[in-house]
Amino acid sequence: MLRGFALLVDALNEVTGRLVAWGVLAMVLMQLVVVAARYVFSTSDLFGIPSIWLQEGIVYLHGLTIMLGAAYALLYDQHVRVDIFRARTGRRAQDVVDLAGALLFILPLCALIAWSAWPNLRMSWMTLEGSIEPDGLPFRYLLKTSILVFAVLIGLQAVSIAIKAGLRLAGLSDTPPFRPAP
Repeated sequence: MLRGFALLVDALNEVTGRLVAWGVLAMVLMQLVVVAARYVFSTSDLFGIPSIWLQEGIVYLHGLTIMLGAAYALLYDQHVRVDIFRARTGRRAQDVVDLAGALLFILPLCALIAWSAWPNLRMSWMTLEGSIEPDGLPFRYLLKTSILVFAVLIGLQAVSIAIKAGLRLAGLSDTPPFRPAP
């Protein structure tokens, strides 16, 4: 049952990561449109879309790609870490480090992020906060929601890592806590 939950979390972050990867392509295309509108067509609007929407959309997509793609990076053990002890030890010691890291560092940090973000996020939703630009995108509150989603996805992935490391330590599974990089 625990292993099934861990695999479900892994699948969720796999799908989320693959979806937000398309955000990078969208950012490139949107930036191309902004540059073409400004320097080729000498206009700030293109096809009736204000360029500020495209410019803010690029920033929003950039933030969403990072916030929602972070758990995907954690799934594949692609985060930067100071790996002083783990790299030089055996599998069992690595599992202890992964279990402790998930439970003692990642989960409390996710809780702190969620707790710290909540008041601002709540106010943003209550006022349906929009852009500070007069013609900007009207849904900044959705972007701020990604902070909470980030904390949840990273927290879930930390639970998955802890489960897989714990099962390996108990001799109940041979599944590594992280997937090999694609």
